[in-house]
Amino acid sequence: MSNSNTLIDHLNLPSKKKDLDWIKKTLQSAIELEHATLPLYLSTMFSLEVQNYTTYNLIRSVVMEEMVHMAISCNILSSLGGKPTIKNLSPKFPGHGLPGGVEPDIEVVLTRLSIPQLKNFMRLESPTFLLPDEFKQEEYPSIGKLYGQLKDAITNNAEEVTKIVRKVLSTPADTFSNQVGDNIGFTIMQLKEDHPNNISEVDQIIDGINEIIEQGEGSEKGNLWAESFEDEESHYARFGEIYYGGRLEKPLGDIKLTKETEPKFFKGHKISWPVVTNILTIPSDGYQTLLKSYSSMDPKNTDLEALTKALDGFDLTYTRIMNDLDAMWNGPAAESWKKFGAAVGAMMEMRVKSCFNIMRYEVPKNLIENLKTIYPKEYDVLARYTDLSTPVFFGPRFINQNA
Repeated sequence: MSNSNTLIDHLNLPSKKKDLDWIKKTLQSAIELEHATLPLYLSTMFSLEVQNYTTYNLIRSVVMEEMVHMAISCNILSSLGGKPTIKNLSPKFPGHGLPGGVEPDIEVVLTRLSIPQLKNFMRLESPTFLLPDEFKQEEYPSIGKLYGQLKDAITNNAEEVTKIVRKVLSTPADTFSNQVGDNIGFTIMQLKEDHPNNISEVDQIIDGINEIIEQGEGSEKGNLWAESFEDEESHYARFGEIYYGGRLEKPLGDIKLTKETEPKFFKGHKISWPVVTNILTIPSDGYQTLLKSYSSMDPKNTDLEALTKALDGFDLTYTRIMNDLDAMWNGPAAESWKKFGAAVGAMMEMRVKSCFNIMRYEVPKNLIENLKTIYPKEYDVLARYTDLSTPVFFGPRFINQNA
């Protein structure tokens, strides 16, 4: 659903039209939404100068769980006889909102770690009870609305959902798309009689969706812990810890968590602000206009040639990951783990290519001075997330070459 109004209209359909086909399309939208967070969070994580900070580990833990959430959505879709589509996903940055027009108030940019970017991340992962009233309205296209309606539709179509899941899970491998990752923590759907706790097929799906919601926002009990997952901090809380510079810790006394009292809940162990590479926020053309200006300024510059290769090399690695992920679910089941291993290896390669290669190249000062001329329509957003008064460096673009 690439058209922004398509998903909004899709969510606003009456309940009687939210059938099995609607459920499958919504799960594909969930896959696209979960995937879109990965370049956002990875770009910020890669901008840290040294990778042994508490901050780095907090962001990395969120990235890992977002990957799990995408996998859960893929597994649910596969169990319903659908085909997760991954290889061509290519969210647009910079912009507003996630794919399909969800959360349209949020500015989405590929950039370094900064206070403005953390505010965006906290808004994206915010539990409903901490949102302003305008974002709690029924008509507002939120991630919570998508997952809430998905759960309702699955419950309302329980008989048909059970029937198709049992059919899919009872057929030989490679008849339908694969489920992936049960032995590394990804939730998979099982026949009720095969489940260790004898949980119905429908309830397993609902549990999978609840895992996505709770790890992102926290429990639905007015706090920031994912209580069903060993009381780990929600994604919102982890970004809050970086933002406030302290660990999440319940304050003394009977203090209700609100947006106003929130700072009191982050007074635990101090978290120091890390050293951050000041990368130039990625413009919509992936630096192409900037690189042309760089070339015309100094066509024989060997750094420019090496930089271009580094940028393209990163994008090629990112594209390989997208291909491997798609093949995990849609390729031969026997090859699934091999593809998973390749994707994990490429993710490590992507970090090295970003941190130790691309971000070593400084953007020439005269190009920064002329940035408003080079990017007149995007200058404001570039300047909002990049400190243009200090040396500026290139960053990873996350261009999917399949798109």
